Amino acid sequence: MRAVIQRVSKCSLSIRNVEYSNIGKGLLVLLGIEESDTAGDVDWLCGKISRLRVFDDVKGVMNLSVLDISGEIMIVSQFTLYASTCKGNRPSYIRSARPETAIPLYEAFIAKIESDLGKKAGTGIFGAHMEINLVNDGPVTILMDSKNRE
Repeated sequence: MRAVIQRVSKCSLSIRNVEYSNIGKGLLVLLGIEESDTAGDVDWLCGKISRLRVFDDVKGVMNLSVLDISGEIMIVSQFTLYASTCKGNRPSYIRSARPETAIPLYEAFIAKIESDLGKKAGTGIFGAHMEINLVNDGPVTILMDSKNRE
């Protein structure tokens, strides 16, 4: 699994020009799933994200997690995170998981994050065309990959 994590002051997601979900201060997680991903990848990545210390403490040092600040998380499926651009100029998405693999893992990821947070996460709809409006706070953007454990 790959994730692009952005610290946000607010974030909203619309489908067909209708707001579907929104969050306040917290994290936007763009989540890519590949065929070889498992429940172990879900557990590892969710644990890292919920404990990721990217929010300022009273001294202005990034020392607090989304849990520490009672923040929110929005999770959006993003198959293009597995784009391969090594040949030509048109990306290949062959490493991205097919829906029959990706949807259950995406749903498990949402359930695990919600369990870790103790509250509902914002989401989109798997496979839908979505528009995301966000205010990246910092800016802070982190890339994570469960296979590389980084």
